[in-house]
Amino acid sequence: MIVMRAPDNTMTCAEFQETLPELFETQSELGDHEHLKTCENCAALVRDLEYIASQARLLLPIHDPSPAVWDNIQQALREEKPGSSAPAARK
Repeated sequence: MIVMRAPDNTMTCAEFQETLPELFETQSELGDHEHLKTCENCAALVRDLEYIASQARLLLPIHDPSPAVWDNIQQALREEKPGSSAPAARK
């Protein structure tokens, strides 16, 4: 694929948008990215993506399991016979 650079050798929108998944994955501070300081279209895209990501996190709140869950797991492990590859039968 041939990527055309802008006349002043800055990153093009296509180049920036190709890096977006990696930038989001590494949780980089996108506001400091040079391209966003000069490109309102990409800045708006990033704002939209950040908003969507923040709203998506609200859809499925992450809760730690109750202490009873951990107690049940520990109990099941204690009941397992040493050397057995199958878990103990439940009653």
